[in-house]
Amino acid sequence: MRADVRHTRRFDLAFAWPDSPFHVVLAHPEIAPNTGAIARLCAATGSPLHLIEPLGFRLTDRAVRRAGLDYWPAVDLRRHRSWDAWTAEAPERFHLMSTAGRTSIYERSFQPGDALVFGSESAGLSDEILSRWPDRVCGIPLRADRVRSLNLATAVAIVLYEALRQASRAAECGRG
Repeated sequence: MRADVRHTRRFDLAFAWPDSPFHVVLAHPEIAPNTGAIARLCAATGSPLHLIEPLGFRLTDRAVRRAGLDYWPAVDLRRHRSWDAWTAEAPERFHLMSTAGRTSIYERSFQPGDALVFGSESAGLSDEILSRWPDRVCGIPLRADRVRSLNLATAVAIVLYEALRQASRAAECGRG
């Protein structure tokens, strides 16, 4: 199905979308289908997708295209050559997602325009990055006795929609 074709069963749910979108940042993603699924999520929410190189695949790879379906034209894709290149342009507020986070995303206050930063599937964000901004590190609660981490695309969806939920609630209450 093309992005410009509406599904006949689709209902546009009422939602207070933020004026300033949340930014999704993937530092050194390795798995093409995860990035494709995240790109589709970003298209669905109007969130810019930042990819920090090196990537573990080419954006022309069939797997990344297939996972994003034909929504790629709707993705605000921004590529950065390095972590330093991204931080030079980063929003003032950014949150680092890690299994090492001591603060839950549900205790964190997200605001429109914030960047939500995720590391690679195999290593996450580097210790250097986490130690440089320890007050910005947070995580998703999970049963650590059962799993090490969540799939990257799943984690991005959870965090992005929590941030959107907070922004929507703030807008409904006249605070956003």
